[in-house]
Amino acid sequence: MQLVMSGYRGLSLLVNINFDRLFVAGTIVVGLLAGAFLGSALAGL
Repeated sequence: MQLVMSGYRGLSLLVNINFDRLFVAGTIVVGLLAGAFLGSALAGL
């Protein structure tokens, strides 16, 4: 059980440290998806 808890704490630490990078990557993906949606909607006009 201690191994599981220490693994969870280590994973939690990595996520906390790299949260800004994950947020930036997610924002880029959302922006690209929104651009693709708008582009396809405008192309259909």
